[in-house]
Amino acid sequence: MRQLLPSSVDVLLIGLGPVGAAAANLLGRYGIRTLVIDKSDDIFMAPRAIALDNEALRILQMAGLEDGAFETHAIAKVQMRSPIFGKYARANTAGPLDGHPRLVTFYQPELERTLRQRLTAYPNIHVALGAELMNITEDANGIQAEIRQADGQTKVIHTRFLVGSDGANSTVRRHIGLDFQGQTFSQDWLVIDALNVPNPIDHVEFLCDPRRPTPHMVAPGNRQRWEFMLQPGETREQMEKPESIRELLAPWCKPEEIQIERTAVYRFHARVVEKFSRGKIFLVGDAAHITPPFAGQGLVAGLRDVANLCWKLSWVIHDRLPEKILDTYDIERRPHAKSIIKLALFMGSLVMPTNRLAAFGVHGLMKLVQHIPGVRSLFEDLRIKPQNKFQYGLFVHGTSRSRLTRGGQLPQGYVRKSAHFAIQKSDDAFGQELNLIGFGCNPENALDKKLADAWSRVGGKILQIRYRGQAEIGENSWEDMSDTFVPTTAPVNWITIVRPDSTIVHDGPIEEIDQIVSEAMRILTTT
Repeated sequence: MRQLLPSSVDVLLIGLGPVGAAAANLLGRYGIRTLVIDKSDDIFMAPRAIALDNEALRILQMAGLEDGAFETHAIAKVQMRSPIFGKYARANTAGPLDGHPRLVTFYQPELERTLRQRLTAYPNIHVALGAELMNITEDANGIQAEIRQADGQTKVIHTRFLVGSDGANSTVRRHIGLDFQGQTFSQDWLVIDALNVPNPIDHVEFLCDPRRPTPHMVAPGNRQRWEFMLQPGETREQMEKPESIRELLAPWCKPEEIQIERTAVYRFHARVVEKFSRGKIFLVGDAAHITPPFAGQGLVAGLRDVANLCWKLSWVIHDRLPEKILDTYDIERRPHAKSIIKLALFMGSLVMPTNRLAAFGVHGLMKLVQHIPGVRSLFEDLRIKPQNKFQYGLFVHGTSRSRLTRGGQLPQGYVRKSAHFAIQKSDDAFGQELNLIGFGCNPENALDKKLADAWSRVGGKILQIRYRGQAEIGENSWEDMSDTFVPTTAPVNWITIVRPDSTIVHDGPIEEIDQIVSEAMRILTTT
């Protein structure tokens, strides 16, 4: 990691946790001159995030992490169990979605080490550990950030934009005067990570006992995690004692025969900052929102933030799109982050009833609705989870006449150039670009020359997805090997415009290509 601080960068990134490290990798891939600082000189080893969904894995793929870059454990089901009603609800998480498992557990220090190691490949990324942000001033020329380095000396860094990924106690958030909204849970939780537990489970289970609710899950490296809700009067010091841990784990194993890797007591929060940005300063991850862990979406939400923000910063810095598009970061991300927090609070209400009467009512109702197919599928098929699509933002509003959703995500499938080439995931094949895509057709042949030139000036690319067995229809043409795109998602002779974060901007029949590109350009260049 290069510790020499440049005097001027395009982006100053404060905080090198998993969200900050993912952002740095994205900015590295986009060729943005970036300085990343973190006041710690090493990875934080206490137990923290443990779950990622297919959306998070897709974003890490976007950041350059291939399958197997870090170890994961695919989870087939999430089981809710009550001492009164037994197994009263479950969510099916087996199988892939968009080229990734629907749910995995992972070991956060390994993910962070991998992300940090990948940064060394980018000459445009500078990293300074043991460095701390002391002050921020803004003027017409940008932002001046005073940094105290590891040796105690201070240096002023000029940056065009500043991103705070420095956690729940964000220094950046305090500097720009933004406050959290929401409340802190009154319950504390003891988290225990253990190694080499006999007879490990292969799923996630929530033991919804009103005497002490306990989530329990498997993780890579022969790990298991338990989260025990503390009862009134129990203190951090008391519950972290070896004898207390042995007593809590006794129903599952002989604690003296396993290795306790990490323990920590946390107070869970549900908070969102009033605005995700102010001027040229942006907040991501826990600096912007804190999500209770019951839906496994805390880190996922932070990764969604950086996927949304980093491409926009890059397009502005490269003078492809106007700075005004950065306003859509808050417009798009804050409502979805709030909806995810509401889901986590709802999941918590299923786990945390602390008296038998409340537990009987909540769990009994859940048991009852499992017999109603439409209601049961809301939970079992994860339809209760808010879709990652926007109500407002950088896309053309309206309903598509295909299965595409404007403001939603283009699915990921498997494609190849031809029979002589390997099959790839489509995001890797298409790249993190602003793409005009033709389904079974070539948009280049139909697009007006002046519009084509304008599209190129904003960094736009053109590619084609051909249905299985169709002859090549253009220079940048990909065959749909998983029947994900043509005609499953869009009919032949259909086009769509897709942002670098896989969000659909506009779509329609190729006969309307000039209108579609014009309307998309108007949104992108005047928002």
